[in-house]
This record gives sequence, structure tokens and C-alpha cells, in this order.
Amino acid sequence: MPKGSPELTNARKEEIINACEKLYQTMGFREITMKDLSSATSFTRTSIYNYFQTKEEIFLALLQREYALWIADLAVMTEENDALTKEAFADKFARTLEKRARLLKIMSMNHYDMETGSRPERLKEFKAVYGQSLQSVRACLDKFFPQMSQEEKQDFIYTFFPFMFGIYPYTFVTEKQRAAMEEAGVNYVFLSIYEITYNCVKRLLEN
Repeated sequence: MPKGSPELTNARKEEIINACEKLYQTMGFREITMKDLSSATSFTRTSIYNYFQTKEEIFLALLQREYALWIADLAVMTEENDALTKEAFADKFARTLEKRARLLKIMSMNHYDMETGSRPERLKEFKAVYGQSLQSVRACLDKFFPQMSQEEKQDFIYTFFPFMFGIYPYTFVTEKQRAAMEEAGVNYVFLSIYEITYNCVKRLLEN
């Protein structure tokens, strides 16, 4: 790691993460290379390695940032509401994920690759923020549904978080995928991130 203030180091990391985010809008995970990232930043490819040793670490940092943004949205939802019905909670909770399509896309398509290709210290940083997201959802349940037992809250969390991995594939499809399902006679209903999340959260609370 080159010498410099923590602020400068963080700013340089953010520039690299921002470049990754921009490239990911039009390119796939496997298509993006360190050379592409270098071209999209003010760094040489060698300089990028001073901050991230692999492409997977950069994507993991982007995913970490997306989790942090979701955590902030959950905090706002909790602070702005004194009480919520099950339906209102499902609505507002689904709205927080509706804005996080990138979070859902990365975690559903590239999660294993990112964790496998990242150093332990980078993985630890990510897991800390992931753990905060678990705590944030539990805090929401603690405030709005105090009648739920600890076991019920745990069941909610450990049902919903694995469910999140499937939200993006069920709500975003390519024309190739759509055509294949039509030709195969698959009677499939396409839902939005909001719709699929709302339905899941509402049913979990009702059960």
C-alpha cells in the first residue's frame, strides 16, 4: 500500500470502485478486466494493485458499499416511523430493496467468485458490513414487531437473506431468456423487485 493519508487512500479506492460500478452497467463480471478498470480511472494497472489485488476484491468492495447504502435506508425507515402494520412494513421494506438492484445483481451472480478471489482481510471487512445488515433487519423487527419471539425473528432473517439471492434472477431477464421460456412453454409471471419482496416479507410476517 503506498504511503498517504487515510483520506487519500479511501478516495483512491472510491475512484476504482466507482469505475467498476460504471463498467458493470454495460459489461458482465467476467468481461471486466484490470485493464478496463485502469482505462476508466487515473491509475495504471500496476497502481490499482496497490489497493486491490484482484478484480474480485473490487467487486466485493462495491457490494460492501451497496450493503452500507441499504443499511442506511433501513435506518431511515426505522427512524421515520413509530409503528407499522405488517402490510405497511412489507411495503416500506420492499421499497428499500427496490433501489438496490445493483446489490441484488452482484450478490446473485458473482458472490462466490468474489469471496473466493479476495484476501482474508478484505473478506473480513465485507463480512462486518454484511453482519450490520443482519443487525439492521433485526432492529426493524424489534421496533415494529416486539411481540415476535427471538426465534421468530431469527427465522425471518434466515429465510429472507437466502431469498435475496434469487430476487434479481426472478425480476431481470434477458430477451434470450424470455424467448427461451416462451418457446419452452413455461408459464412464468415476471414480477418487480418491489412485488416479489413485498409478497415474501408479508407472508413471512403472517406466518
